[in-house]
Amino acid sequence: MNFEAIKAAAEGYKDDMSKFLRAMIAIPSESCEEEGVVKCIEAEMKKLGYDKVEIDGLGNVIGWMGDGEKIIAIDSHIDTVGIGNLANWTHDPYEGYETDEIIYGRGGSDQEGGMASAVYGAKIMKDLGLIPAGYKIMVVGSVQEEDCDGMCWQYIYHVDKIVPEFVISTEPTDGGIYRGHRGRMEIRVDVKGVSCHGSAPERGDNAIYKMADILQDVRALNENDDADDTEIKGLVKMLNPKYNPEHYEDARFLGRGTCTTSQIFYTSPSRCAVADSCAISIDRRMTAGETWDSCLQEIRDLPAVKKYGDDVKVSMYMYDRPAWTGEVYETECFFPTWINKESAAHVQALVDAHKALYGDKRIGAPSAMEKRNRPLIDKWTFSTNCVSIQGRYGIPCVGFGPGAESQAHAPNEITWKQDLVTCAAVYVAAVNLYKEENKTDDVTEFRQSLTDNDIR
Repeated sequence: MNFEAIKAAAEGYKDDMSKFLRAMIAIPSESCEEEGVVKCIEAEMKKLGYDKVEIDGLGNVIGWMGDGEKIIAIDSHIDTVGIGNLANWTHDPYEGYETDEIIYGRGGSDQEGGMASAVYGAKIMKDLGLIPAGYKIMVVGSVQEEDCDGMCWQYIYHVDKIVPEFVISTEPTDGGIYRGHRGRMEIRVDVKGVSCHGSAPERGDNAIYKMADILQDVRALNENDDADDTEIKGLVKMLNPKYNPEHYEDARFLGRGTCTTSQIFYTSPSRCAVADSCAISIDRRMTAGETWDSCLQEIRDLPAVKKYGDDVKVSMYMYDRPAWTGEVYETECFFPTWINKESAAHVQALVDAHKALYGDKRIGAPSAMEKRNRPLIDKWTFSTNCVSIQGRYGIPCVGFGPGAESQAHAPNEITWKQDLVTCAAVYVAAVNLYKEENKTDDVTEFRQSLTDNDIR
């Protein structure tokens, strides 16, 4: 394989990738509203001579190169979060701008930059005759990830009936190769009260006051230590072999779990009445050794929750928002933790490709390098579609994508043109360096147990 030819081809497409990325950024594409950007990607794939381009029932756009029986997939979610407070942006988040080094705009790093690299990476494979024998390349622009991580791949797996050999996620990795991340779940706590006239609050039972006690306990669960005399032991305890003897080393790799209150709701007859209900949403990040039911149980076991007994209900959210096509794929808001072994064949394919093309250290444009002085092989802080691909179904996943995690969901989002080139080149080399004969059945180092719900 001519690695210099791959690098030259990727560099030759830098302007085209930049133009394509700016075209995607210019189309607002929040979750469930991705139709415009899906059509943009479909047109680009057809222009580049993809062998087949299709849009499935959920609205995922899928391009195919090659005609082998086995599949290597490259996934990019193409929905974005909103822009938040426009006053926090120095330029229009959709019009954006570019310099010789960066591209500015919502979705540049999270995660339409990955789509640009993937689309052109497969094009380079075709240009150079580097689609591996017996394989076809599947390039996915997936929808609704920001709303419900991995649900798009539940649809691909169960409805489209597609099971790849392995999947490269193009989520931003700061120049690193990522082999796992924490999972997450969305928890709801509901508290009942009794309303009465606000002039005599003692006649009622204020649900907001009850929730105030619970909120302090939730905060303590996240912030406390795990000392023996600490009543509410903090989530840091899972890094301690005393509390997590089987998985503390994996937990230390991924980082501790966290929880935070993300939303609050209430009902009250009026502004001059006692609130008769209050509810909160909790964003719970899960590390190795934690289970879906242990996370629910530790909320149920909080002193304030136990204090209010049957007036408190702790549950997990479900997701059933219609896709832009109108399709509804209901699922639970549980997104399993996973880690692949560093020695796994699909991980080593990315490592070997990076070393052959660019060496054994992270690279990037000068302005990107400040935070890239880390191991080449690492993990994400946030979660990705791999919660389903690897966490739910055990399909091997590995991450390498343009941009930075720190840019995700932030105002004045940017990505780097050099990353677009680097990633496209690595994708080409990696699929050709994948050694199927080195594949084993135990590629997973840790994979969280699933719930007992009947979820497809």
